[in-house]
Amino acid sequence: MRVHLLSDIHVDYAGNMDWLAGLSDMDYRDDVLLLAGDVSDLPRLLERALRLLVRKFSRVFFVPGNHELWVRRCKTADSLAKFDKVLAVAEDCGASTRPWQSDRLRIVPLFAWYDYSFGAPGDLLTASWTDFYACVWPRGESPSSITERFLAMNPSCVPDPNRFVISFSHFLPWIDVMPDHIPVRQRYLYPVLGSRRLGLQVNRLRPDIHAYGHSHVNQRCHIDGVEYVNNAYGYPSETGISRKALISIYGDGRPADAGSTP
Repeated sequence: MRVHLLSDIHVDYAGNMDWLAGLSDMDYRDDVLLLAGDVSDLPRLLERALRLLVRKFSRVFFVPGNHELWVRRCKTADSLAKFDKVLAVAEDCGASTRPWQSDRLRIVPLFAWYDYSFGAPGDLLTASWTDFYACVWPRGESPSSITERFLAMNPSCVPDPNRFVISFSHFLPWIDVMPDHIPVRQRYLYPVLGSRRLGLQVNRLRPDIHAYGHSHVNQRCHIDGVEYVNNAYGYPSETGISRKALISIYGDGRPADAGSTP
């Protein structure tokens, strides 16, 4: 059994959905997929993508990204209600958002948001970041309280020395996972990439691997004994920073790439 990773597939783009549909119906029947968010903000497209993947993999684990919580194109009251709807869609499709374990392996999905612990948003970010108008939160909620809500939903983060542990989230647990080559002009986005409080949960869990999405920057690095991996598919134009392939992060053939650019 292998564990594969994919995030930020953005199936609103027809080519991305076509790539997803074109993944083999046979090669992954015994394997697990971690889908680390940003599939689509439209429930019908999210459902279509999840149903495709559940037919191809033995198990699919999913955490929502920020795009899943946009309400501008659907009639959900607010983004917390949209979160509940997204989890219901995933469960109905047969994708899991809950921890799972076998004799040798433990998989821990982690919910989160960003709380500006990676920096304060500047004017450019405030004016351009889609979440600021596509998400709607109950009155009185702040990025910090929203993050706390989602972190509180996560399981008790207790190390498991008897299994190989893989945790995953959409958001980044540490800004340190971003590579040094990111141009300074692009770093205005850093405040909305993740939360140090998520990083502290990961530290308490002590996984062997933590996978994440959101940044659209493919990356593999080690911090304090944990391997951090990002495998974002990204927008069609992002051919330089996204791998445009499925990768294996656990099991025979690791790492192993499959798929091609649409």
